[in-house]
Amino acid sequence: MKRSYKNLFPTIFLLTFTLLNFSSCKDKEEVLPPEPDAQVKINTWIKDVMDQAYFWLEDMRTPIAIKSEPEKYFESLLFRPTDRFSVIYPDYQELINSLQGVSKEAGYEIILARESNQNNNVIAFVTYIKKGSPADLSGLKRGDMITRINGARLTLENYQELLSQRSEPHSISPFRFDQATDEFVAIAHIDLTTLELAENPNFLDTVFTINNEKIGYVVYHFFAPGTNNAYDNEMDQIFADFKAEGINHLILDFRYNSGGFVNSAINLASLIAPGVGENDILSRVQYNSFLSGFDDFKNVTRKFKTKSQNLGPILTDNRVYVITSNRTASASELIINGLKPYMDVFMVGDVTVGKNVGSIPLEDEDNPDNKYGILPIVFRDANKNGESDFANGFIPNIGAREITQKWLLPFGDTNEYLLKTTLNRILGNPPIDEDARIQLIDRINVGSSLDSKSRFGLIIDNETDIKSILKLK
Repeated sequence: MKRSYKNLFPTIFLLTFTLLNFSSCKDKEEVLPPEPDAQVKINTWIKDVMDQAYFWLEDMRTPIAIKSEPEKYFESLLFRPTDRFSVIYPDYQELINSLQGVSKEAGYEIILARESNQNNNVIAFVTYIKKGSPADLSGLKRGDMITRINGARLTLENYQELLSQRSEPHSISPFRFDQATDEFVAIAHIDLTTLELAENPNFLDTVFTINNEKIGYVVYHFFAPGTNNAYDNEMDQIFADFKAEGINHLILDFRYNSGGFVNSAINLASLIAPGVGENDILSRVQYNSFLSGFDDFKNVTRKFKTKSQNLGPILTDNRVYVITSNRTASASELIINGLKPYMDVFMVGDVTVGKNVGSIPLEDEDNPDNKYGILPIVFRDANKNGESDFANGFIPNIGAREITQKWLLPFGDTNEYLLKTTLNRILGNPPIDEDARIQLIDRINVGSSLDSKSRFGLIIDNETDIKSILKLK
């Protein structure tokens, strides 16, 4: 049984907005701000929402002038640097579409590193390709190295600007590793078109049978249920197959999973924690002092689901293995933290982002001229035991960084660095540093195209109803 890349298809949706390292409007034509009177209405709505929903209510800053641009006004309220994640978007519906994995792109993701500490050049490694995308059809592969976009050499000074050009037709100058010569060799220049794609987060799953051990392996890129829960249902089937195969080890590959919807996290956790059901607590949710004054927001818990596909007690030592990176965040960390009271969670990779707080997407339903959507931090999650102290990230049991590989092997290749490190632990083999076949390079990580995804670092609860509460003040 093996699936890979899943069902990815073109669809007509709106363009994903970027955040964090890249401006949310960078990939679009410049949009003129609303007129001053309209800005006052928008900012008044923002302030009213924040005065009631913002998690750090007592620490909210004094706002700038009410006639300011909404993005600047919203930012002025935030409790920085503690609040690393609250964001505002020019269009609410575009935000919702993008959180479901829809974006205008060529269909490839990259991770970036310094070429050398002796110069400012940046190199980009292709991390994965989306099936049916222009990048897939061009023959681009995971592990290919890119040094130029639209003819310009990537450097520390320009790489963000060059990455922003990837949402439109562009060209790349790739290199591919040649094992025979032990070096990267230039391949044909590639011109890429872009289209709007709906990405299935269920990227790959398979079962390895090694030395009489059956190891289920699933690569999951973000938490989204899909239309009519198609992606969650597909995950249910993956675990039904794992259960039927009689796996005795499970590896969750969350290296690129930086967040998404709470319900999909609950669904996945319910397939893993042994024998859990709707009466068992996955997490406890804390709101601010205002919301906590309402009965519906006191002692809130998120419960597991009862799933026939739940693995039960079949995992050896009641342990699940999780592959992490410095982009494993939010909903992924909710899974890690929520499973800890129920089983041993063994992590391999890099320190995670450290996000124990989440958001509810909010729009101004009373003002059709206000297209803005905001994702303020609204709640904090703890596990069944009330533990939520991972703001600095989870430290893995075995440290390993993907970017230190000489080149990136395909997902599912048992010699791929992070997977091999995990398999060695399961099988009792010597660690990687004793394996002469693995050549590691001390590279300085610069960033990733994943940092620009709207879902990066988000736990999204789109079902908790606070809109009626927000109208009461």
